[in-house]
Amino acid sequence: MPALRICEITDQPIPTPREETPDCHLCAVFANASAAPRSPFAPGEHLFRQGDPVRLVYRVLKGAVVSYRLLSDGRRQVTGFHLPGDFVGLEAGVEHATTAEALSAVHASAIERVELAERAVTDIGLARALWQITVRAFQRSEDHALILARQGATERVVAFLLDFAARQGHPEFIDLPMTRQDIADHVGLTIHTVSRTLSQLQTAGLIEARSTRHVRLLQRDRLDGICA
Repeated sequence: MPALRICEITDQPIPTPREETPDCHLCAVFANASAAPRSPFAPGEHLFRQGDPVRLVYRVLKGAVVSYRLLSDGRRQVTGFHLPGDFVGLEAGVEHATTAEALSAVHASAIERVELAERAVTDIGLARALWQITVRAFQRSEDHALILARQGATERVVAFLLDFAARQGHPEFIDLPMTRQDIADHVGLTIHTVSRTLSQLQTAGLIEARSTRHVRLLQRDRLDGICA
């Protein structure tokens, strides 16, 4: 882990700026940004759409956001899920490559990308933080590509569950803010295949799906073995 620490991702609201550590440069910049914090985004509301000019960069404070790309044939490819502590809209191009949509009531702060870039010119700590966030985003893209590269539906679904659990600190119980259709569009399967696979995992005693949004990981070693 690099010396510079970005605020950890949790399923709890992010602390107020006074509670944040001094070395959380990017968090501090958002706390003092000229763009005022947004009122909550309602479930289904867009933070931005694919093709929109890139103007604001968001920091998720509470809730969850899904990002997706609409393909030329009309299909939807979910590229990621963003949890509290994540930054959304930090792109190099002049237009957004994806659409970002609130999965639940989302609280987010925002900063103008131009302002962020200007500050990074003179703030080495901020520049390093932005580099670290970029590296993390690249790593998550690689992880997603590895999920899609897996041939079996069981491997893809299990890899998704383990990855999402890892982002929440490896709990036994995980809350999924997304729908099964969102999961299907993320792992490259149909919703019927995802539902059937979850049922098979439950029958095998590997998970307990208490509802469509709450999953208990029962036999972590066997789950890890599926993706080995």
